Amino acid sequence: MVFAAGLGTRMRPITDSIPKPLVKVGGRAMIDHALDRLAQAGVERAVVNVHWLADQIEAHVASRAAPRIIVSDEREKLLDQGGGIVKALPHLGSDPFFICNTDAFWLEGPRSNLRQMAQAWDPETMDVLLLVAATTASVGVDWPGDFTMEPDGRLVRRDERLVAPFVFSGFGIMKPELFARETRDVFRLAPLFFEAAERGRLYGVRLEGVWLHVGTPEAIEDAEAAIVQSVL
Repeated sequence: MVFAAGLGTRMRPITDSIPKPLVKVGGRAMIDHALDRLAQAGVERAVVNVHWLADQIEAHVASRAAPRIIVSDEREKLLDQGGGIVKALPHLGSDPFFICNTDAFWLEGPRSNLRQMAQAWDPETMDVLLLVAATTASVGVDWPGDFTMEPDGRLVRRDERLVAPFVFSGFGIMKPELFARETRDVFRLAPLFFEAAERGRLYGVRLEGVWLHVGTPEAIEDAEAAIVQSVL
């Protein structure tokens, strides 16, 4: 599930005319950075939701062969990430699925992070598995982190008074059963993470490489500088 329907308000004025997933970083649209990672991990099909400037995103992804793209149309009503998943469930199927934001990506380390996630996934103990990055070693992090991690990999929500060592990278694996009884049209996804954490069923895999969060126009320059530095 690739989230591409948001308004991109923090990226204005760029996103007045270009949807945020099509903003280029390092010469490539951010949605393509995400889809490339999925394709490299062997993902064959991706559902992409659209709302703001939807025609541009549809036209952009139409030419992709891997992964094969299914568009989930939210033109009439923006459903937020949780509602977007519920609408897309018929396409996502009954197996656990990746979730994927399009305002961040990473410079890959020696191994595929998404393949590591797939190998770490354990449906007996996990409801949600998140790819998390080191707060202080990432680019574009302007908040005090999201989670701490227990020795067994379980994630604990950050105490609001503290800085947490890990940030959510925007990628994860979720069970469709979490949405089976959902009746809301529009709802956020993060509360489901926190509920899973309270049950002891939210786990994390630490990202290898450098995570780049591109939430504002100013962050584009920082991300591109990190890309250049990585090849020197």
